[in-house]
Amino acid sequence: MLWRQECWTKVVLQNMGLAVAAQFQIVSGLKGLWSSHAVHSGSAPALPAGGITALEAVNLWKRHFAERGVTEPDHSSHYIIAHLFGAKTLESLDQRRLTEFLSPEKTEQMWKLCSRRLSRMPVQYVIEEWDFRDLTLKMRPPVFIPRPETEELVELMLSDLEMKLGTGAGADAQQTCLEVGCGSGAISLSLLTSLPQLKAIALDQSQDAVDLTGENALRFEDHAALDGGKDGLNVIKQILTLAPKILLNHGRVYLEVDPRHPLLIQRWVEANVQEMHYVETREDITGRPRFCILRKEKSNKEHKLDLD
Repeated sequence: MLWRQECWTKVVLQNMGLAVAAQFQIVSGLKGLWSSHAVHSGSAPALPAGGITALEAVNLWKRHFAERGVTEPDHSSHYIIAHLFGAKTLESLDQRRLTEFLSPEKTEQMWKLCSRRLSRMPVQYVIEEWDFRDLTLKMRPPVFIPRPETEELVELMLSDLEMKLGTGAGADAQQTCLEVGCGSGAISLSLLTSLPQLKAIALDQSQDAVDLTGENALRFEDHAALDGGKDGLNVIKQILTLAPKILLNHGRVYLEVDPRHPLLIQRWVEANVQEMHYVETREDITGRPRFCILRKEKSNKEHKLDLD
């Protein structure tokens, strides 16, 4: 990170039902450096006179980034072209789209974004978003980009909070998270997504950070869709209770769930829905237990489902 110097630390405290995540940062030469989106357009390759495919553009910019000393040239070009197509990765795109010619508009947009990366602007600022755990957060300078280590901090906090919210001291008390130096709101919003019953307060001395956290808090999803009740399984329990009435023998249910839920689901099904068998749990691309597969066992019962 040649474009910034920083001293930082993160502290987690738990006392009297209060979880505090604090991040203190000393920054020199950051604010204003990227807010103008300054680029060195003279060092960018000329726009192609004829057409160019997405794959050709990716390879062209990868070579150009490498020649100009831009770090991670392949990842940079991949992220930018995937972003142009509304995807997270090139691998998730239909390969046919990568061999089709880019429209003049998309070509110009790619050159604009890649020119920003050429000026050493971090790719998170270039595409103006980044994934943090299960969230896609808006990103823009001068707000700091969440670090991968911060995801570990959230996991640590969740582990402690879940213990308190389950059984033992503080189970029935209101738990509050105070995030000091919220930046993009990554910590508070991740905690709220996993534990909707929490109360979160996010603070920052920077108005830019406060505004960005506010924008990220207005999620595109329906908030009711994120609220699964006390254990997060309200909707899932309804689905699995209904499943034997809908499925034929050996029919299957596939669920995408919170990584903490597969074991809870398995135990609940075994105790409450005798006709459903928990087959297995599968991991997502990050190695987290994400997908549950269940099967209806052979039954002689006749179910009559009223869909009216």
